[in-house]
Amino acid sequence: MDSSLLSGWLPWTLRILALAALGAAVIRVSPFWVRRRLPWAAAGALVVTGLTAVLVVLFGDVQDGLPVGLWFWMFCALLALGSLTFGLQGARWWNMTAVPIAAALSVLCGANSLNAATGYYPSVDIALSDLAGAPVPQQMSLGQALGTVGKATEGRVVAVDIPAEPSGFQHRQELVYLPPAWFKSKNRPQLPVVEMIGGQYMSPSNWVRVGDAVKTADAYAAAHDGYAPVLVFVDATGGFNADTECVNGPAGKAQDHLVKDIPPFIVKTFGTASGPRSWAAAGWSMGGTCALDLGVVHPEVFGHFVDMAGDLGPTTGNKQQTIEKLYGGDAEAWAANDPLTVLRGRHGDYSSSSGLFMVGDTEAGHIANAKELDRAANAAGLKTRVEVHPGKHDWQFGAFAFKESLPWLAKELGLPGAGG
Repeated sequence: MDSSLLSGWLPWTLRILALAALGAAVIRVSPFWVRRRLPWAAAGALVVTGLTAVLVVLFGDVQDGLPVGLWFWMFCALLALGSLTFGLQGARWWNMTAVPIAAALSVLCGANSLNAATGYYPSVDIALSDLAGAPVPQQMSLGQALGTVGKATEGRVVAVDIPAEPSGFQHRQELVYLPPAWFKSKNRPQLPVVEMIGGQYMSPSNWVRVGDAVKTADAYAAAHDGYAPVLVFVDATGGFNADTECVNGPAGKAQDHLVKDIPPFIVKTFGTASGPRSWAAAGWSMGGTCALDLGVVHPEVFGHFVDMAGDLGPTTGNKQQTIEKLYGGDAEAWAANDPLTVLRGRHGDYSSSSGLFMVGDTEAGHIANAKELDRAANAAGLKTRVEVHPGKHDWQFGAFAFKESLPWLAKELGLPGAGG
């Protein structure tokens, strides 16, 4: 099923059915219910929804806000349940039957409102495949990849268990995209590498299933004699709802995993190029912040980065909240990983480094962030530029931004056929 979850007939059908079921749950022929009990049920649902929203704003780890639709459908679900609490007496069988249906459909619509705001699951097929843990398209085993030689028309994705040495970071299985040129002969070409990092609520497969990174790389390879960078879809958090911001802290040494574990393994296993001129980091949202930070803090490993709608730096709130949560109260660790602080202190050699900021035109805050970081980077000798394109803060923009930035990345990485 490739029906869209973001627009079209399916989301609207679910909404209409949810509202119809809600109507069947709350409608009574009794004037007393309409005048006295229904207002109480509606008021109770409104109060609980409002209090939940306030608590999320005050204490939730939500940096970009939640869609209005989520709260509307939460209200609808609570109203349906409240129709039993305040109007059980006099309820007909159809009222009773409609309550769980209305509540379930409202929850589903609310969840899809959140999904539509982030673009996390564009279609039913992608959602079911991801939730079931199915292999990503074009996936093969490591053994199969190492044993395959010959002309290929498309790349392959390999699942890898990268040892957490020396980081000790508890991470999930990661994925590696190998372009067609990698399979041409037993003498594997020393291709450049891009570590691909997803958003805060992420899994390594996001860039494949949602960000279309494999399709984008294959299309680029088809126009360049099979050549494209090797893409490593990393696990920067260790869990879906974890937020490491790719730094070393109480949640684990995520940065060491990206900097110290992955590059040696990839070079040794796949015979890729090594060194900062041939390595880059790219990411969307939190992943964009991570890519920026890796390029600024570790130019000796990552010579290039693409920051797609990232923040000014690793953050979980204000400065003090970030220091406490991300760094266990270590202010020096915060300063060592804050891009503006590092850039203004001239703490790195950026003579061979480059970066690209990609931002959607509806994201005023992220545009301001990118421009401020661009000024600081160029002042420190790190060549960067900002590109603003139509789009909002969702995975669809991330997919578009990677497609637009890949030719620039390939050129900066020195990929064969990418231009001087």
